[in-house]
Amino acid sequence: MFLLLPFDSLVVNLLGISITVLFTLLLVFIIVPAIFGVSFGIRKVYMKTLLKIFQWATLRIERGAKEKNHPLYKPYVNGIIAKEPTSLEEEIKELRRSGSSKALDTPEFELSDIFYFCRKGIETIMDDEVTKRFSAEELESWNLLSRTNYNFQYISLRLTVLWGLGVLIRYCFLLPLRIALAFTGISLLVTGTTVLGYLPAGRCKEFLSKHVHLMCYRICVRALTAIITYHHRENRPRNGGICVANHTSPIDVIILASDGYYAMVGQIHGGLMGVIQRAMVKACPHVWFERSEVKDRHLVAKRLTEHVQDKSKLPILIFPEGTCINNTSVMMFKKGSFEIGATVYPVAIKYDPQFGDAFWNSSKYGMVTYLLRMMTSWAIVCSVWYLPPMTRQPEEDAVQFANRVKSAIARQGGLVDLLWDGGLKREKVKDTFKEEQQKLYSKMIVGNHEDRSRS
Repeated sequence: MFLLLPFDSLVVNLLGISITVLFTLLLVFIIVPAIFGVSFGIRKVYMKTLLKIFQWATLRIERGAKEKNHPLYKPYVNGIIAKEPTSLEEEIKELRRSGSSKALDTPEFELSDIFYFCRKGIETIMDDEVTKRFSAEELESWNLLSRTNYNFQYISLRLTVLWGLGVLIRYCFLLPLRIALAFTGISLLVTGTTVLGYLPAGRCKEFLSKHVHLMCYRICVRALTAIITYHHRENRPRNGGICVANHTSPIDVIILASDGYYAMVGQIHGGLMGVIQRAMVKACPHVWFERSEVKDRHLVAKRLTEHVQDKSKLPILIFPEGTCINNTSVMMFKKGSFEIGATVYPVAIKYDPQFGDAFWNSSKYGMVTYLLRMMTSWAIVCSVWYLPPMTRQPEEDAVQFANRVKSAIARQGGLVDLLWDGGLKREKVKDTFKEEQQKLYSKMIVGNHEDRSRS
């Protein structure tokens, strides 16, 4: 037994040295640069290396598939049915023109009109614009994370070894490193904001709070190996305004907050999230709501209006979609954020899925599982565009203003602009959507009848 003591002492010493070296490397190469907002360029070199590996793996898969006559994976497309942007009235007139010899404006109703609605219904079932926005975006190449090629078969020993090596790197090296960084960032955020809460309100507290938040969020960004490119920083949100962005993931908050200082809006939670919220609100005027208050639209609007009217307060960060979309499109913006008359600062966020899928499918994965998937991906790569500020025009209502902002975000981010409510992820289609189509058809019929009456 005593003979083992020197060996045990050696193991303990080696373990201590390893931990010290690891902590020193974290401090010098990650934490200190995060504090000052600088980068040594290590992540960009890492990304370029990954791209070369992905290209080699994809070429090897394609060559192996051709040798074994395996069908290649078809890349993701936005739709499987070609659709022309035409109105209901134009399509029905075209249908009548091809199937009837009568004048197009003579009959109030034709039996052939039924075929139009039948066809539209089948097209919707076959090519549902909504459901596919809540599943992971398909990739054109293999990223060594998952077999995005459904027909993938064993190709070569080198590819298999490369995939196994990637698993070891991601789970045995990157995961522990990222967990340590995340723990460091969250601990500093809670500790720093709690201490700042005891300082009297003033410029000093505001200055320290801003830099504590930025420092901690930048450390958390590095915990995801996030490589972010910010465009048009001169358009960054200013005090007294509202920042609105498309929503793909809970990490959208970290992505934006690592480059700016925002007041958050959200429901009060329990557990670790509740601890973080209570600490943050001591140093910064965030807007948190109780569960019972969230459903009170007037109370929410009142609190937001009071916040933006004070031009000394931080811009509010809001995701008007209300749910996460898979970064291929932008869905309907809730009008509440656009009713209070504040200046709106649109932001477009676009992720590159080949390094790691940032989309959170909350109906499939819990938060812990999702974070584990994020921390075991290769990296999170995205681009952020700050768009020029927008204000509500005199002739616009809140819905029209929201749609104008949404279209600008979709256009800049290269996303599909959809009118559907993201709430359809968990709910059925509202009757108002059905009634809208009925009203359009009814208006066409009644309109034809009124035109003939006048003549």
